[in-house]
Amino acid sequence: MQSINGKVRVFHKSPLARSLWARNSCSKLFVGGLSYDTNETVLKNAFEKHGEIIEVRVIAHHVSGKSRGYGFVRFTSEASAIAALKDMHSQELDGRNIRVEFARKG
Repeated sequence: MQSINGKVRVFHKSPLARSLWARNSCSKLFVGGLSYDTNETVLKNAFEKHGEIIEVRVIAHHVSGKSRGYGFVRFTSEASAIAALKDMHSQELDGRNIRVEFARKG
């Protein structure tokens, strides 16, 4: 850790530590490759076996209301998110292989 002009900078040596630091939330997952027919209920049902879910969002076009093919799942704990990521990445959901990653700040 280093202080420059009153601001604190944290230096992480390991790639995992840098990854944890860069993520928006350790309990929020990005889910890509969703079928355009997948809704929030389907997404929640697929992920809830891994732990308690706080929020599920399927992102839709603001005018047409059609799914953009991705969404987010936020768990109450990092452990649940890690378990879901390991189990669900590359699995089939509604006929499509989904991609699961930790969500990052945009």
